[in-house]
Amino acid sequence: MRLDNIELTNFRNICSLHLEAAAGVNVIHGENAQGKTNLTEAIWMFTGTRSFRGAKDREMIRFGQNSCKSEITFSNQQRTQTASIELFDSAAAQDKKTRQILLNGITLENTSELAGQFYAVVFSPAHLSLVRDGPAFRRKFLDTAISQILPRYDHYLHEYQRVLLQRNTLLKDLARFPQLIDTMEVWEEHLARAAAAVVFCRARYVDRIRPQAAAVYNGISSGKERFDLQYQCGAQSESLQTRDDLRTFFLREYQRTRREDIERGATLCGPHRDDLELLVNEMPMRLYGSQGQQRSGVLALKMAECSMVEEVTGETPVVLLDDVMSELDASRRDYLLNHLEGRQVFVTCCDDENFRGLKEGRSFLIHAGELMDVQDF
Repeated sequence: MRLDNIELTNFRNICSLHLEAAAGVNVIHGENAQGKTNLTEAIWMFTGTRSFRGAKDREMIRFGQNSCKSEITFSNQQRTQTASIELFDSAAAQDKKTRQILLNGITLENTSELAGQFYAVVFSPAHLSLVRDGPAFRRKFLDTAISQILPRYDHYLHEYQRVLLQRNTLLKDLARFPQLIDTMEVWEEHLARAAAAVVFCRARYVDRIRPQAAAVYNGISSGKERFDLQYQCGAQSESLQTRDDLRTFFLREYQRTRREDIERGATLCGPHRDDLELLVNEMPMRLYGSQGQQRSGVLALKMAECSMVEEVTGETPVVLLDDVMSELDASRRDYLLNHLEGRQVFVTCCDDENFRGLKEGRSFLIHAGELMDVQDF
């Protein structure tokens, strides 16, 4: 997978920008708040997932403008393709559409349909908090990673969230309308089926990245420490064998906890409460891991994510390193760069001096949202 070029119009602080990318390392450098991360964010959007910064569409439209547009040309093993994403301010949107997505000139219904076309893995400073932050952040890591290699997973997740909202609403309404209890079994059956699909995919993904993440961590620590992952979903291992096993497990749990769920007005069991435990030497990393160990663990996860994309799709993902090099010490930076050979990389930083020894590199100076200078290494 290679990004050949990208063109942005009114994207955040970028008025107009056209960038021709190198096949190897592309260094986007400049002072802070000049638009470097905006560029990587625009590239990431073509994976079909949401902004890795958690931004809403209107936040990506340049101030004072009614729309923004991103266009890329990219190549995979089979052919060269084009894609574009145009976002409209809701007040100015035509026919109430706030997005227009094109792939090779064909209109798509939503951005998620780009999943499976353009592959990338992003590593930002926010990911360095993956160990320390709450379970929601780790669930998001899993969901984003799985959606790229299994586009239908996004449907499973949205269906689960839809049915979960319906059951939670019903739980709250029962105090006023107790006769609605007769509909509870129907919703629980739907919810158990949706929960089983989500958990099955998450559990399989964790099983597949475990050895890869452990191998990366072993390399970083020179074999001095052991790293492992543990998916925590409430179900015992024997319930994870098939989706039908999981459906049976969740249906039983929803029935068992129904009274408590009614009292609290919320569903207490399901994928929305899952977690991904990172372990170092068989101890929880979030409690006992040093800062260096935690960063190594996150680095191992992201490298394993890269390998998984390549293994499942046969495509080498574009790697987006958004301002993380300064957050890693010298040994971790060296390990990361040495293991990205053969991949196209976009790295943002304040100074490109440390990258000038790399082969097949290109440097782009960004200032106030404008591309000021381009140099080949």
